[in-house]
Amino acid sequence: MGASAAPVIVITLFWIVIGGVIPWFVPKNENKGIIQTMQFVAIFCVLYIWLCTYMMQMNPLFGPLIDNKTLTMIHASKW
Repeated sequence: MGASAAPVIVITLFWIVIGGVIPWFVPKNENKGIIQTMQFVAIFCVLYIWLCTYMMQMNPLFGPLIDNKTLTMIHASKW
């Protein structure tokens, strides 16, 4: 799987736009700053989790490879 910068740029720009638009819709009250901070943290976390998931697919980690003889011995020992 080849690494591509296009999805990273598009998704990052999407969440930057969302993060720039959403705070304008928060009604004015004494908790406006807290609500905007919570929105920023939530948007950052969603973007960060998506980036981690995308980048993990670029270099996937595989478990140990077990040959058939060892696998047969493990299966036989369970019975």
